Amino acid sequence: MSKNKCHKANTWLIRLAAAAMLLPVIGCKPDEGFNDYRPSRSTEGVGVPEQVGESTLTAVERILRGDFDGADVVLQADPEAVGAATVRQLLARYEQLEEHRRRERQAAYDEQIAELRRLEGEMAGQEPPDPNSINEAMVAVILAREYAADENKDELLSDSFVQRLIDTMLDRGMSYRQEGKWVDAYANCYYWMTRLFEDDPSFKEIAEQLTELASIEVSLKDSGCGENAAERHEGIRPDMLLRAVNALETNYVNGVAYRPMIEKAVLRCELLGEVLLKNPDELAWKAEPEAIHSWLAGVKGMDDRVKSEEIGDIGFEQFVRLFDEVLGLNAATLRLPQEVIIAHFSEAALSALDPYTTLIWPWSVRDFEKSMTQQFSGIGVEISNRTGVLTVSSLLPDTPAYRTGLDADDEILAVNGESTVEMTIYCAVSKITGPRGTKVTLTMRRPSTGQTWDVTIVRDRIVVQPLRGWRRTEPGHWDHLIDPVNGVGYIRLTAFTETSGPDLNKTLLELEKQGLNALILDLRFNSGGYLSSAAEVVDLFIREGVIVKSSPRHGLATYEIARRSGTHPNYPLVILINESSASASEIVAGALQDPQHERAVLVGERSYGKGSVQMVDPVIAGGGAQLKYTVAYYHLPSDQQVKNRYQMERLGRKDWGIAPDIDVTMYSNELRAMLDVQRDNDVLFRADHDQDGEKPIRHSLEMTLTSDPQLAVALMVAQAKLVAEGKRLTLTPLEELPAVSLQTD
Repeated sequence: MSKNKCHKANTWLIRLAAAAMLLPVIGCKPDEGFNDYRPSRSTEGVGVPEQVGESTLTAVERILRGDFDGADVVLQADPEAVGAATVRQLLARYEQLEEHRRRERQAAYDEQIAELRRLEGEMAGQEPPDPNSINEAMVAVILAREYAADENKDELLSDSFVQRLIDTMLDRGMSYRQEGKWVDAYANCYYWMTRLFEDDPSFKEIAEQLTELASIEVSLKDSGCGENAAERHEGIRPDMLLRAVNALETNYVNGVAYRPMIEKAVLRCELLGEVLLKNPDELAWKAEPEAIHSWLAGVKGMDDRVKSEEIGDIGFEQFVRLFDEVLGLNAATLRLPQEVIIAHFSEAALSALDPYTTLIWPWSVRDFEKSMTQQFSGIGVEISNRTGVLTVSSLLPDTPAYRTGLDADDEILAVNGESTVEMTIYCAVSKITGPRGTKVTLTMRRPSTGQTWDVTIVRDRIVVQPLRGWRRTEPGHWDHLIDPVNGVGYIRLTAFTETSGPDLNKTLLELEKQGLNALILDLRFNSGGYLSSAAEVVDLFIREGVIVKSSPRHGLATYEIARRSGTHPNYPLVILINESSASASEIVAGALQDPQHERAVLVGERSYGKGSVQMVDPVIAGGGAQLKYTVAYYHLPSDQQVKNRYQMERLGRKDWGIAPDIDVTMYSNELRAMLDVQRDNDVLFRADHDQDGEKPIRHSLEMTLTSDPQLAVALMVAQAKLVAEGKRLTLTPLEELPAVSLQTD
């Protein structure tokens, strides 16, 4: 059965965003009309006691818009209003946090400038400059620009040392490409160019070509992970593409534009020839140089015809004819397996439609389904190689690994007798996971004792739980009360799987028994999942009305509608989002923020901007392949479409996705600190870990909030809404914020 799903296709990566913190503008008096403020729909169900002062309500409303300075102005004019003292405490906490962030940002800027000057002196005698030193210098430049004041951000680009670095990188990037070193050209040149000159499309185009060349090369190589290039292409047939495109003509959200598809496919054929010509010795298949040049000449002829519009209007028949011509050209020149040509032509052609429409080849179906369901057969550990050694970073509860006696921080020295030295995480995962009931033998080392042992574990079905708290308790359970005194809960939802809705409902019921008064729902870094799961989550918080509308190109729109049964109390709800919140996360955040419901306040940064719904059809392509394609755009309850990042970028705009009510942009130093603290708080150790190893690190709430300003602001907003409802809060006295020490990897 087909499944509607919202899924960000590429693996999320933490991108160091260059942005500056915009301080709120202080007004001289309250806005006109605010004196008539009444609580929003999100608090009407609870009721606002009469004793809460009008000025206090007005100040809270300002806070919910992100105008903290304006809220302070309101309360300065009426400091005796009921509830004003508590809100002023919250505003003082916010100002303390912002002052701390300003100091940390200035210190980070000074540190990067000092590092840049140090590297300038160190590289003065290097001829040619060392690539590693150049990369270190570019890191300093990028970070210094990020931390700099807005008016100073471009000063570094005119720095003579930086200009010399740029010239050197461009020369090297060109040389690396000529040598067939695609990854080096990207990593040591064009990655930095796209970061420094974000609005220059030429650098972006070259960077995309380099990543495409590297991807082609990887696809043509045998892997040390147990599969080879022939296995990856096994079962691919030409009719799979033709059946897929024929279906897309009817079902794709925008209709099929064939000319861009052909242009992309022809370019991929050209890049394929470049890879074969530059790095023949490392590939599973080879072709003679003369054959490659004949291939490239034939491809160029096709490209010239397309660009000159010789073939006129391009429809399905012309597309099929050119596809057949490419297959014939390969048979006459390169003589690669037909499956290889089909795969590359198909992937490139479909990518011209959007980044999410693709054919999932038979070999890849299993891994794709695993990524969507968060279910697989394995042993139940999270692994990392942060220290250069493959290490168990955390256990999953009630799994074979936990029952066998493995522990966090244990090192994995070998898998089935094969050393893990230089083994990638992807490769290790593929070797450790396997069919349920089969066995895997790991050679382990416990650093705290020096003990080395072999353990054979029977694989079982593993379900990755999508719900987390702000830290683990000592027994290993999640702590979901981030402010237990005032009843503020915290739930981090990492994915929208088939169990996300029921799991969230169960957790909310447990928290409500403990006196839950407000909730923070953290959707940061949640890249999506099933549309139905997103609708289930929204339905927990609203009693009626539209949740989301999916609008296909043909046919009637489909609606997800809230049901009256099962709705949780109308307590204040704050949702955290960032640029890695995509797809189903945007549906949840957007629907609960929407004017039709006004159920939640959003804190953080603008979301990713997926804006579309994909369907996975396991039948259309045939032969075990699956077609994933964009079938609809989604609209929020007020009928506004969530703007698609792909479309907005082509228009030169950046207003995609869902915008937060309160913008809190985190800088790279803050992001690293937050992830360090979160990682320590998340780790699950065995109960007897202290006997053999160091005591697990669990950070205090104060340290957690200091490391995560978005979460700190979300907590202040939840507390402010409680004040507006007439709740009496107990707040701890203000203290100096602790310094957050970063781990260096």
